[in-house]
Amino acid sequence: MCSAVIATACALPSSPVSFAQTLPNLGDTERAELSPLVERKLGEQIMRDIRRDRDYLDDAPTTEYLNSFGNSLLAVRPEARGEAGYDYFFFAVRDSMLNAFALPGGFIGVHSALMLAAQNESELASVLAHEIGHVAQRHIARMIGQQRQDSLIPLAAAVLAALAARGSPDTSAALLMGGQGVAIQRQLNFSRDAEREADRIGLQILRDAGFDTSGMIAFFGRMQAATRGYTDAAPAYLRSHPLTTERIADIQARTRDQRYRQRADSLDFHLVRARLRVLQDTTAQGLRDAAVAFDTQMQQKTRPQIVAALYGKAFIALRQGAYSRAQALLQESITAQGPGAPAQGIAMTSMAIDIKLAAGQAEEALKEAEAARQKFPVSRGIARQYADALIASGKLDAAVAYLRDQAQLYRQEPKLHEQLAKAYAEQGKQALQHLSLAEAYALQGSVPAAIQQLGIARSAPDASFYDQAMIDAREREFKARWMEEMKDGQRER
Repeated sequence: MCSAVIATACALPSSPVSFAQTLPNLGDTERAELSPLVERKLGEQIMRDIRRDRDYLDDAPTTEYLNSFGNSLLAVRPEARGEAGYDYFFFAVRDSMLNAFALPGGFIGVHSALMLAAQNESELASVLAHEIGHVAQRHIARMIGQQRQDSLIPLAAAVLAALAARGSPDTSAALLMGGQGVAIQRQLNFSRDAEREADRIGLQILRDAGFDTSGMIAFFGRMQAATRGYTDAAPAYLRSHPLTTERIADIQARTRDQRYRQRADSLDFHLVRARLRVLQDTTAQGLRDAAVAFDTQMQQKTRPQIVAALYGKAFIALRQGAYSRAQALLQESITAQGPGAPAQGIAMTSMAIDIKLAAGQAEEALKEAEAARQKFPVSRGIARQYADALIASGKLDAAVAYLRDQAQLYRQEPKLHEQLAKAYAEQGKQALQHLSLAEAYALQGSVPAAIQQLGIARSAPDASFYDQAMIDAREREFKARWMEEMKDGQRER
């Protein structure tokens, strides 16, 4: 059961409103309560905590697929970016519940179990389109407008509490029941209305992007089966989302007159699902279970399923340290695509580089990474793999120069600073190593750890006069930021 504290969705349409109906406008009073800039800042604060969670799936091929797919939906309805022109970010979290959620400012999370349950891209698109509807309609801003909150801090804390309890419906219910009954009921009422609003927008996006809207019905059925036992048990007035049975009936009525659209799924959809099946449970037993699932998938005799199963088995071998087997299985997966297959995408290319890096084949990895960087110039995952290959092959000066340029271009990526720290460590430059670690920690929201790294950098024997000046300047900035965060915490109490 999704929390009413944030604009989340068990993701699919329910309202019988016509496609042609004009989308609702937010009132000026509600807009004034939470500006787009502050909304984005709140989302970034929450994301810093999510990224530190062990269940955040920081897997570049998965993240890049979700963002490419999500942006293809946004392309058909640019107005979904809103007046602030939201820069959407789609990501995955490891969770066994079929769910997705939207955070303020354009951040959209998808549970791994939902990705595995989606049988085709039309079903996945229905989820993401619904969540885009939440963001486009600024449901967080509207909730603030309704409740007239004096501070964003309690909201952020409630959001994080809801996310922490996402695997426990009972805990989520307890969080909701912890406040005053009237306030809870108002939140639930608002959330139900927000769901219907997001449903309508999501279905419009799905239709305009050329996906099969009838696929939602099958997905609803699986969601209903997966959540049976608590989804429909609660009274309607205590639910933030319309009942699943109601939503199935509504979507059937709304799609009855629409023509069926057959749309071929991309190979990357199947490959990313294979990755997530492995990442869902990386214990020894989890990997064995995934291998059994891939063996079963191989018997389906459809080319995409066979290619993805072989790819998944290669990923398992890579995780187990069996690099020769991983390479052989990946080559089988590539061959299984058959003659005339399209060029390898990011998922295949990325794994090939990872296998060579893990096997210590640094020069070959660098050659593949250089070619991949030319082929996928905007891929952040490939860019970081290229830097790893430069470091692994001992080209440290080139790695430092490349990473410094990347850090200037992509100022919000802590991994670039972590890689810089690794390159500096290989060069024996201690002061610069800890300066880079300080920047990484600060970007991750760990300001005390960043200040501690600056102290280590200051005492390093190779710290130059310029380094000391940089350390002093950054320390002043980080301490001021930490004091401000402490004041915010006191105001919250």
